[in-house]
Amino acid sequence: MPQDYLRDPQAIYRQSFALIRAEARLDRLGELDAGVAVRLIHACGMPDIADDLVFEGNVVEAARAALAAGAAIFCDAQMVVAGIQKKRLPAENDIRCLIDDPRLPRMASLLNTTRSAAAVDFWGDDLKGAIVVIGNAPTALFRLIEIVEQGGPRPAAILAFPVGFVGAAESKQALIDAGLGVPFVTLKGRRGGSAMAAAAVNAMIDAGWGET
Repeated sequence: MPQDYLRDPQAIYRQSFALIRAEARLDRLGELDAGVAVRLIHACGMPDIADDLVFEGNVVEAARAALAAGAAIFCDAQMVVAGIQKKRLPAENDIRCLIDDPRLPRMASLLNTTRSAAAVDFWGDDLKGAIVVIGNAPTALFRLIEIVEQGGPRPAAILAFPVGFVGAAESKQALIDAGLGVPFVTLKGRRGGSAMAAAAVNAMIDAGWGET
């Protein structure tokens, strides 16, 4: 028998975002940050993450300005790239993920680290003014922090959502504690992932998408 369920996509979005705003504790966040939080909750189905989100340095404004100026987007995983709404990017921004670069296995072996962390070194000077989006590897976030602390190129914004049981919570806390002076948003604890990282980018493109 045909199932009775909501089919109108706009109605689904409106109802979803209304439920999120009713259930999540967003009162401590400013309007722009709350809009991003709603999108992140929509991506994972967990309203309680609002309590563990950390926004630093007007990250929404910084990310939007950088994207409008044509900044590149550096991702640690292809799954993050796949989730970004490329057609909505304001300046046909270049999206780069070097995890499949054939040079990486040797570089990672030489540095005694993961391919994800070694890939951050390959970003080089292009990291300056870029948007960094991490949705998988804690080691990539740790390496990014090291590069910036050592006086390397500084991105315009960091969207940090590494996930897992080893290093994920620690890498995000390291970002919070580092005082890099780079705007960022992150989710404390083990939770995160590529879907949330991509949702963060999409929210920066247009925080109001799907809510009207």
